[in-house]
Order: sequence, then C-alpha cells, then structure tokens
Amino acid sequence: MVRVTNALSAHRRRKRLHKLAKGFVGDRRNHLRQTKDAVMKALAYNYHHRKIKKRDFRRLWIVRIGVAAKMNGLSYSKLINGLNKAGCLINRKMLSEMAMCDPEAFTVIAGVAKDKLAAA
Repeated sequence: MVRVTNALSAHRRRKRLHKLAKGFVGDRRNHLRQTKDAVMKALAYNYHHRKIKKRDFRRLWIVRIGVAAKMNGLSYSKLINGLNKAGCLINRKMLSEMAMCDPEAFTVIAGVAKDKLAAA
C-alpha cells in the first residue's frame, strides 16, 4: 500500500502564511511558528485599527468644525444644535471641508444655526 503524505496541502498552507508575512523581519518571516503568531496578531491589529481610523477622522472633523464655529461666534455644540433645529442634514465631514476650503459658505451655515438658536 502506498504511504499517504500531507505534503501538498501543508506546503500550500505554509506558502499562504509566508505570503501574508511578506515584509516581516527576521524569524517572524522565516520560521513557521513565529510567522503564524505574527500574522494572526497583524490581522487582529488590522481589523482593530480600521475601526479606530473612523474614530480618529470623526475627532479631526469635530476639531476643525469647532475652530471654525468659534471664529463665527458659536461653540461646536451650539452650532450642531442650531443646525439640527434648522433641519440641516450636512454631515461633519462636509462641514469640516467647508470650514477649511470655503469659509464663506461655512459662515452662511453658521448664520443659519445662529438664527434658529435665537428663534428658539
């Protein structure tokens, strides 16, 4: 009877792992056990950091909007409250872009928020 080996599938599995470890340094690239641990950790961090990136961008947008709101005589929270009362559906990303690239348009939007706050 012919002896059955697992060579082909084991080689494919190791090859896939080493492909994921491309760019790693030292034993983390060359030795299977360390490579497996390093790749698993890297994939976990990859997932986690994709989530954190969204938080970081939102924080950046809020800081930019807050600075522009202060320049127009409002706090960030009053600006957002006024825009909500006005029914303005511009998201924070677009507000921060306006604050940086088109301050005149942001001033108009801040004026709308001020008017709604004064009316309420």
